[in-house]
Amino acid sequence: HEIKSILPESEVRGFDVSTYAIENAKEEIRDDLFVHRAEDSLPFGDNQFDLVISLGALHNLGLPHLVTALSEMNRVGRNQYLMVESFRDETELFNLQCWALTCESFFRPEAWSWVFGQAGYVGDYELIYFE
Repeated sequence: HEIKSILPESEVRGFDVSTYAIENAKEEIRDDLFVHRAEDSLPFGDNQFDLVISLGALHNLGLPHLVTALSEMNRVGRNQYLMVESFRDETELFNLQCWALTCESFFRPEAWSWVFGQAGYVGDYELIYFE
């Protein structure tokens, strides 16, 4: 919604695994959203988008599906940005585990780098921590 309000002429597409989330999205953007699982191939052409963004969602995928989702981000976008949760010590791991109840993939920074390499992910990323 925010991107479309800042750049009204832009083509924006988004998805969520939840039908409820799509049905209750802001009316101004709802027609540009669809139900989809991130681990499935995206219904878009190679390099169709200038930018593909994922914010705090990829942690819900197990490792094989995570690699597929990252590969799809690379495929459909000329540029990519993602934010994922990470931890550097046992306290941050505990805090992350308490916060992200549906989290299947939470790694130390060096492990995230390895995952990105396995997927061929070349976009920008940010790791956040629960101190």
